[in-house]
Amino acid sequence: QVQLKESGGGLVQAGDSLTLSCTCTAAERVFNSYAVGWFRQAPGREREIVSFIRSNGADIWYRESVKGRFTLSRDNAKNTAYLQMNNLKPDDTAIYYCAGESTGWGSQSPSRFDSWGQGTQVTVSS
Repeated sequence: QVQLKESGGGLVQAGDSLTLSCTCTAAERVFNSYAVGWFRQAPGREREIVSFIRSNGADIWYRESVKGRFTLSRDNAKNTAYLQMNNLKPDDTAIYYCAGESTGWGSQSPSRFDSWGQGTQVTVSS
């Protein structure tokens, strides 16, 4: 397991942008080997996958509702992954969690991820 910390959440209006950061406090070679996922959970709803990026940095998956609006990237030299969120909608309102998956392969299932951050709140007003 590794320690992860999210930052960058906030209150914005519909159509605005936010960039979430996920910083890992581990050696760079360790972070490099992990897949990183972003999940979100809205009140009364189950946690759902937003996007994940494999350790190779080239394979990225997005849920359908964020395709074309969200971009996930990673900077291994900074032990950080970024979720750029554009054209935000009220339905994007949730607590966003960063997670690490040690095989580097990633998954749409939260149960495959073994390291989690505390979450950061994103609120989009209409």
